[in-house]
Amino acid sequence: MTPTLIASKSPAQTATGSAPRVDLYAPIHKALRSFMSDTLLRVGRIDVADIDEMQCTLAQCDELLALCESHVHHENHFMHPAIEARQPSGSVRIAHEHEEHLQHIGELRDELATLRAAPRQARAALALRLYRHLALFVAANLQHMHIEETAHNAALWAHYSDAELMQLHGRLMASIDPREHLLVGRWMLPALTPDERAAVVRGMQAETPPEALMGLLAHIRPHLDDKAWTQLSQATLTHPS
Repeated sequence: MTPTLIASKSPAQTATGSAPRVDLYAPIHKALRSFMSDTLLRVGRIDVADIDEMQCTLAQCDELLALCESHVHHENHFMHPAIEARQPSGSVRIAHEHEEHLQHIGELRDELATLRAAPRQARAALALRLYRHLALFVAANLQHMHIEETAHNAALWAHYSDAELMQLHGRLMASIDPREHLLVGRWMLPALTPDERAAVVRGMQAETPPEALMGLLAHIRPHLDDKAWTQLSQATLTHPS
């Protein structure tokens, strides 16, 4: 069984005095924002004279683009049908943007292939082009995710109970490859607040075999500082080594 990265309760609802609702977008979007930001920074400072470093950075770009592509498909197959079922045309704008994102992912992959194959003297210009185009892709995604977290959440909260949303979340999670769960966990858990992180781990404790959970936490540990790790251990009453 794969560790399940659960949805969160939306603090935005609490701020308005309403009971917090299940938020299917916030945790994964924090993971994507973190992954995008880190990758963009790495591409911006890439050393094209160091072939090993360059290949490592480009491999991270590959992982990011693959996750972004998978994320689009997950939303297309699960989130959008749920919205359309009870609020027709509620996902049209974002669906069109998803088509654009897939096109941009293909273009960025072409640029990665060109940079990998380029002679030494051509790499700097190609790396700068990649950096600028990746920055535009990230910028578009940041705006896109804001719409999903506001307009799409509003539609889901208006038409679905939290229990229904958790059922939807469960179906989506069950469709994801274990390797993708690990990749998302690596970027999601460090990007969450201490309370959110503890809630996710407690949720996994309730439904994940101990060995699977320990494997995920071992994968995450290098990406949490000592304070964050101690807070997580204390909050979840576990002390993995």
